[in-house]
Amino acid sequence: MKKWILALVISIGAPLFIWAQNADSAEEYYRQGRYSAALGAYEEQLKNAPNSPYLYYNIGNCYFKMGSTGLAVANYYRAFRLDPRDEDIRHNLNLALESAGEKLVPGGVPEVLHKVYFYFSAAELKGLSVLALGVFSLLACIWLLKRRLGRTTLVMLAVWVVIAAWAGSVKRLEQENWAVVAVPAAELRSGPGMNFPASANLSQGHLVVVQDTRNAWQEVVVKSQGLQGWMPADSLEKI
Repeated sequence: MKKWILALVISIGAPLFIWAQNADSAEEYYRQGRYSAALGAYEEQLKNAPNSPYLYYNIGNCYFKMGSTGLAVANYYRAFRLDPRDEDIRHNLNLALESAGEKLVPGGVPEVLHKVYFYFSAAELKGLSVLALGVFSLLACIWLLKRRLGRTTLVMLAVWVVIAAWAGSVKRLEQENWAVVAVPAAELRSGPGMNFPASANLSQGHLVVVQDTRNAWQEVVVKSQGLQGWMPADSLEKI
């Protein structure tokens, strides 16, 4: 029995010990300015914690320090989707986007409204929607059986509808095939090939939405500039 307990402790404790060592190493590498080594350590941690916004944030910091603005934006955006309330994540994402000529908050949209809209992540909104539906269902049963709490039931119905619509809106936005220019510069062409004329030149860090894929080319929309065209697939990093 003692052997089984010891084996269980080792099997649980060893990965945690290794993870803690990697975390300490990554932070030490970063403090020393060894960003490539820190990046490797953070990416190793990410294998065991694929939904950690803070690892994506730290990976984004490494790429930004290394001059890879596009890959920094991609990882900051992944962190932002998981924890949109974190001010550091929001600040660094906006900073990286601005260095590429982009903005986190679209023109004409008040920043406070943008913060409210992205206060919860898509997963949190889904959970809140399920919770609101459960509360409404309970109140509806009470009203049907005892004819009580009618107004409260209607209010809860309205709350559930708002949250469900909010969750659906954020989810649809995330489901768009977002990508970021990950090379120093990429030409936007009128067709899927080098023989088609270039209509624009995008620097790394620009956000695009992928519409179609043909061989090694992808058709994209640059929403911030109202442009559409084709780019080499290897010049983009999917978010």
